[in-house]
Amino acid sequence: MKVAEIYLSTQGEGLLSGTESVFVRASGCNLRCWFCDTPYASWSPEGEDLSVDDIATQVLDHECRHVVLTGGEPMLFVELIPLCERLRHAGRHVTVETAGTLYLPIECDLMSISPKMSNSTPSPQRDLEWSRRHERSRHMPDVVQRLIDEHAYQLKFVIDTPEDCDEVSGYLQALPQVNPTRVLLMPLGVEPGELARRAEWLEPYCREHGHTWCPRRQIEWFGLVRGT
Repeated sequence: MKVAEIYLSTQGEGLLSGTESVFVRASGCNLRCWFCDTPYASWSPEGEDLSVDDIATQVLDHECRHVVLTGGEPMLFVELIPLCERLRHAGRHVTVETAGTLYLPIECDLMSISPKMSNSTPSPQRDLEWSRRHERSRHMPDVVQRLIDEHAYQLKFVIDTPEDCDEVSGYLQALPQVNPTRVLLMPLGVEPGELARRAEWLEPYCREHGHTWCPRRQIEWFGLVRGT
């Protein structure tokens, strides 16, 4: 499994925001969001190939209950199956962060699904082939449905404009069983001022529609810094 980094930090997004966690960042992705803030795990994947034993040893060296398997896209790697099993059997709470386009029969405690809306597609001017591939692959509702059926979940959407909220609303119509409080709306941005401007209208929207407001606390705490 190609891994860009393993580090101890604090979860900044989602229902477990504020929880000390060990992060394992898989390197490699089947999508290319134009706003990806970890290009070293997607557009230009870096890292080294590590065995499940190597990864588990590094994770378990930290006396931390929570582990986040993220990316890139960790579901690209079949090694995720034994890794999740190993970590959970060691008593760790495992979150898997995925775009919901690929399926593996894994064990985890929280499936954090971040479906990619139309606002994520890179422009043809930036990369024509990836623009086409991303648009073709980003929406896999059958995969998302299966992940929701099999796991405790959160659905996390990146929001740029109010029109994106309308798209999310349409998306959720196909998932009527989803608990609205498990729908997390997160402002797009990597700079505190940018996030604050979107929060002015997005946070009230969340309250109005029963969704969970999802600020990017790691940007507030650390800035856009690798290893956080």
